[in-house]
Amino acid sequence: MEFLKTLYKNKKLALQLGRNDFRNRFANTSLGSVWGFAQPFVFMLTYVIVFQYILKTGSSGHYPYVVWFLPGMSIWMFINDAVNASSNSIRNYSYLVKKVVFPVDIIPIITLISSSIIGAFLIYISCMAACAFGFFPNLLIVVYIMICALCFIISFTRFTSALSTIVPDFGQLLNIMMQLFMWFTPIIWNLKMIKGSLVILFKVFPFTYLVEGFRQAFISSSTIITEHHGLYTLIFWIVTLVMFLWGNMVFKKNKKDFSDVL
Repeated sequence: MEFLKTLYKNKKLALQLGRNDFRNRFANTSLGSVWGFAQPFVFMLTYVIVFQYILKTGSSGHYPYVVWFLPGMSIWMFINDAVNASSNSIRNYSYLVKKVVFPVDIIPIITLISSSIIGAFLIYISCMAACAFGFFPNLLIVVYIMICALCFIISFTRFTSALSTIVPDFGQLLNIMMQLFMWFTPIIWNLKMIKGSLVILFKVFPFTYLVEGFRQAFISSSTIITEHHGLYTLIFWIVTLVMFLWGNMVFKKNKKDFSDVL
């Protein structure tokens, strides 16, 4: 497809601009990019303290809460940051859009690369914390879920980045939607709290697949990847593919209007 060819052709440019984007986020601060790692780390640590030691939640079942919680929260924080940043990327890089020779298709990928730097750090913290409690990650599952997350984010933001550019209010709506998605995804609550057919509805949710799938790398009792002979895995990839095709169509249809609305 045209998008994949453009991405491959400009992969070095995207990587360089992605690293620059990460540095530029905190360019006006004394500690610079350190804040990019410190903020999400403190956020996750606060959740652990509140839910494990203050509220004394039992959502983790028979596992240490840190081992159960950190993988889910780390993958979610990466997805949330990448989706919001990539969706607003074309407006943030409006000066590149107005350059006729610049490949507009790779702009959301630039911010995705930037978000991946922080995401990799959060995942590393999750792995180290789990190892400290004697739970060693299955690296194959970690790599697989990261591939799933990247493919899903690219598919999702092909649509949202185009719509946020054409309709500025959609960016605000997306922030609200992502907050709702967080609470409807089993990040700080356990799927075992739900009974009956409602569980199936939550499991076909792509965010649930990514969060629970990443937990499976640490906790063997989470089996969403292989459950029902890979049914939820098949559903996830079908949803991701359909979303990519739809988002790609929307992006291509509106790309010619980006420079006018900006």
